[in-house]
Amino acid sequence: MLVSIERRAAVHAALGEPVRLAIVDRLGPGDASPGELGEAVGVGSNLLAHHLKVLDEAGVIRRVRSEGDKRRSYVKLCLDDPVVWAAAQAGLANLFPAGAVPRVVFVCTANSARSQLAAARWNAISPVPAASAGTHPALRVHPRASRTGRRHGLALGRIKPVGLQEVVRDGDLVVAVCDNVHEELDPGRERLHWSIPDPVRVDTDDAFEAAYADISRRVERLAAAVTGSAGDTQRSDPPDRNPLRDSTMGTPTSQTSGSAARRGIR
Repeated sequence: MLVSIERRAAVHAALGEPVRLAIVDRLGPGDASPGELGEAVGVGSNLLAHHLKVLDEAGVIRRVRSEGDKRRSYVKLCLDDPVVWAAAQAGLANLFPAGAVPRVVFVCTANSARSQLAAARWNAISPVPAASAGTHPALRVHPRASRTGRRHGLALGRIKPVGLQEVVRDGDLVVAVCDNVHEELDPGRERLHWSIPDPVRVDTDDAFEAAYADISRRVERLAAAVTGSAGDTQRSDPPDRNPLRDSTMGTPTSQTSGSAARRGIR
């Protein structure tokens, strides 16, 4: 994809200020509410609002309303933009020291769709093991999630949803792929949050494909950060490719201490 010099200049201009660059670094591995961002970068609400406005106008970030608590909103990077993608890569390079993450656990409410797809995608590309769980697990994996997984070479059919308490262990890197879960879990426990819309609410193949595309991009970036290869990460799956509409598409290709490295991750 060709990107104009003007577009690159606009993004770099917006990032040419330490606080705004710190905001992008914080959003690299996961989304955050304005309050979480303010705490992470150490600025008050008025100054944070100014910096977010600059980043928003430059097309670096966007805001989404929580699917859980409608009073809350979350800020996420516009990673579909290759300039934003490239700018965010540098912040991931030293996020996790070698061996700091023994296992990743993806969590959503029912453990029937998003968390299952995230764990399956992770295990397909990373040597670090991953599991999934739900705060209120369903009886089975959603059929559309299973079909979506099969279209991308992932097998979900025989997996049964399980509860969070049965899965999570000390040392796990927990990733909440659901707004409801992020807002339900103990705010004192470190975790990442990905604000990914629930495809079950829409219940169409396109909704599940959109969720998978978002999950896959995020998994690839986080897996590279965990294994120390974030600086080499390539975009292997363009965001507009959808196997439902492209019959030729194959299976996608694939800071100083642990606690300090996750500073600001809640």
